[in-house]
Amino acid sequence: MIVESLEKKRKRLIFRSWHRGMKEMDQIIGSFANDYVPTYSEAELALFEEVLQNSDPELYDWICRRIEVPANKVNPILDEILKYNYAAKRSTGSDEAKFS
Repeated sequence: MIVESLEKKRKRLIFRSWHRGMKEMDQIIGSFANDYVPTYSEAELALFEEVLQNSDPELYDWICRRIEVPANKVNPILDEILKYNYAAKRSTGSDEAKFS
């Protein structure tokens, strides 16, 4: 059994965050990942990976407060994403290349 190093897991999750398929979600989740994932513990990375398993339209609706997050989907990392100030990042542009 091959165990992924913590650093490789962080890089993989940041990459996945920037390549979701919906441009808006790439920007929101990607910039969030750049800011937070480098310091996440193994447990936090697992929770973040759970969040990434949700569809873009579903996540986008939660972030935009169009629909309430189902109770079974709530976790501390999703709470951080919902509180994340993406608008402050928009003016600085994408910093995806930092982690590619």
